[in-house]
Amino acid sequence: MTFQNTLQFAQQLDQQDELKDYRNQFIFPQHNGKNVIYFTGNSLGLQPKSAKTFVDEVMSDWATHAVEGHFYVEKPWWDYHERFAEPLSKIVGAKPSEVTVMNTLTVNLHLLMVSFYRPTATRYKIICEEKAFPSDQYMFQSQVNHHGYKPEDAIVEIKRREGEHNIRLEDILAKIEEVGDELALVLFGGVNYYTGQVFDMKTITEAGHKVGAIVGFDLAHAAGNIKLELHDWNVDFAAWCSYKYMNSGPGNASGCFVHEKHHHSDLPRFAGWWGHNKERRFKMEPSFDPVHGADGWQVSNLPILSLAPYLASVEMFAEVGMEKLIAKRNQITSYLEFILHEIDKEVNSTFEIITPSKQEERACQLSVFLHGEGRSLFDYLMKNGVITDWREPNVIRLAPVPLYTSYEDMYNFGQILKQGILNH
Repeated sequence: MTFQNTLQFAQQLDQQDELKDYRNQFIFPQHNGKNVIYFTGNSLGLQPKSAKTFVDEVMSDWATHAVEGHFYVEKPWWDYHERFAEPLSKIVGAKPSEVTVMNTLTVNLHLLMVSFYRPTATRYKIICEEKAFPSDQYMFQSQVNHHGYKPEDAIVEIKRREGEHNIRLEDILAKIEEVGDELALVLFGGVNYYTGQVFDMKTITEAGHKVGAIVGFDLAHAAGNIKLELHDWNVDFAAWCSYKYMNSGPGNASGCFVHEKHHHSDLPRFAGWWGHNKERRFKMEPSFDPVHGADGWQVSNLPILSLAPYLASVEMFAEVGMEKLIAKRNQITSYLEFILHEIDKEVNSTFEIITPSKQEERACQLSVFLHGEGRSLFDYLMKNGVITDWREPNVIRLAPVPLYTSYEDMYNFGQILKQGILNH
């Protein structure tokens, strides 16, 4: 498709968009009486209008049934989490038994590492990407310290080549082969939070397994954003947050994947009663008998009020399907890229999009290095109704989430960006 940087063309694309009505199912912050242009779904998704209905239902059940809400309401709390299995399995490419919801992201990664990071005297190293999200970096450091190793010895970061913004797959594979018999775990982000680079998880998993390592992924920026086939890729484990692309609300519950090949293993885990045999849970038995499947990694009974808005969003995903979301994601991100280049030419600036240009290596985030521009441009955008975010030293991240951003948003953003540069 040949794009045009005109309002009429953007509106035409919106008219052709089969997902356009979903925009009306979200609540937008307002700026001068109009919806903001919202680019930060990679940090916190907008609130679905249905979320309040789902939360109110739980509140009503609690008010009218109290403890009996566990069993005698339309959506009993006892098995509330089981409603996520089928739709989440489709979002991440898994079997329903391989996914569950519980806790929050870094908590779940720590719990999963109890099972999947089992270092020995000779095999103890972890491979991750350079500039992983800080929470992951802290987790790696504390985990290796807990096992008696020094981070500088046990943690191997795959670095970007000099002058490049993204990590080459060939360098990841070469490092996995080099570390070889010393490698206990490969744990990457599925999508790098800073650059928006999508990693080839299938190939990385194959390489890790070839040298005898376990392979897992932090899917914070991937779940609900890219096509995942965790089961078929033979990934050992993964976890993700729900509040970015899946719009469940600030700091909300995390999802987990554990491949079925581990469901009947004797892997150690930190146990709790909600992971115990469901049919015998209330017998209060002294010995742990885990549920078969990812649910067996659950620890405590679940925060139903947190899960309610997550369920509202997951049901919307089930209705739309990842295939349609990805199709719009690809087109609207390409249109945003076009707009950025057009504005760049008009103002004779020097934007640099540091997100990979190849479609298979990016999702809906474009990270833009603003050469010659400073924090004042970001502040101008925010003051003029464009909600984006800033990352040092000079990068703004733009995520046109397909469920609720429009092509007209992309055009209008370009005009505001142009004025921001000319006014500074």
